Amino acid sequence: MSRIRRHWLPWLVVVVELVGSLGSNAQADTRGPVALAALLSVVAVLPVLLREPPGWVLAVSGLCVGVYFTLGYAAGPVFLALPAATFAVAWSLPPRRWVGWAAVGAALVAAGIVLNPAESPRFDGGRGPWGPGGGPEGDLSLWQAFGQVALIAACGAIATALRSRNEARAQRQRRAVSDERVRMATDLHDGVGHGLAVIAMQAGAALHVLDRDPEAARRNLEAIRAESKESLDLLRRQLARLTETETGAGPAPRAPEHGFADVPALVDRVRTGGLEVSLRLEAGSVPAEAERAAYAVVQEGLTNVLRHAGASRAEVSLVSISGSELVVTVRDDGRGSDMVSGERRPGMGIVGMRSRVEALGGTLEAGPEVRGFRLRASIPLSGSSAGGAEGLA
Repeated sequence: MSRIRRHWLPWLVVVVELVGSLGSNAQADTRGPVALAALLSVVAVLPVLLREPPGWVLAVSGLCVGVYFTLGYAAGPVFLALPAATFAVAWSLPPRRWVGWAAVGAALVAAGIVLNPAESPRFDGGRGPWGPGGGPEGDLSLWQAFGQVALIAACGAIATALRSRNEARAQRQRRAVSDERVRMATDLHDGVGHGLAVIAMQAGAALHVLDRDPEAARRNLEAIRAESKESLDLLRRQLARLTETETGAGPAPRAPEHGFADVPALVDRVRTGGLEVSLRLEAGSVPAEAERAAYAVVQEGLTNVLRHAGASRAEVSLVSISGSELVVTVRDDGRGSDMVSGERRPGMGIVGMRSRVEALGGTLEAGPEVRGFRLRASIPLSGSSAGGAEGLA
């Protein structure tokens, strides 16, 4: 069975129900023992103490209250027993698992109120259908039954609304955490993954020329040092963000936002490893979001060239068309046909790029050509202007 609640409020409800039932029946002219009245009222409200009460306890609660009134016990806090139990159950369970049981419990309570000997209508035959204390003003059993059913329904509706609100808030929090994890994984993949690919290429080039061209090997090693430092800085920032998420510490530094100004340096790092890369950069005023997405496409495209293509040459193009569209293309002369055979399947990098581009309303295409592989992203530039050549290398 479910664990007992540790909060003080449900226990207070039970205590009030017990003391109130004892007090109201001790001073009333009831035919049954007062202890039985207290027992029935406590059992009726007992579900509030359960952490996850099952739906059927509402029928049991309604039965106890119905028997309470049928035996002629005095009215009092027992009126709140089934509404309180309904609130506790509706707070813990979806409506489909408790509404039917609540209806059964409410019917039993209403029947018990109507059959209560202390409130039943009396007939005297001489002064109309109701005797002393009866009549519309004296006989309140039907109105009490109606009010009890309405109170039960209201408590269930309020608890269901609160439960739905809490579930929606928890879902938003889970979605935010999931989105943040995906974003961090994408940043690590784009930054550290690219850095490791460049380092591997530079190390291979350095080993290849170490004996015959020490100066070239030195340049490769310097590039490895710079790339490893940048990748390590990015890794530290991401770990700091993880620590911030886990401990609630102060805000950690975010990763730098790259744009068009960083593309030439990115291409130069790849060139120093021996891959011939041409760059065409023709864009004017472009929104920052589009610049970041374009940089990510170029970075991931060159990383894939280094890791998978076995290419000797790559072409990078960033061109704005009529000021309304930015087209980013990365093309190589490597083993593009391997995509067809399944060796170069789209991985996390392409999925992440596609998400970035589509979030801006654009499209991304990736596939083999007659020779090599092409990655093409089209990003709309709503409200921006583009023009003039920014650079050509």
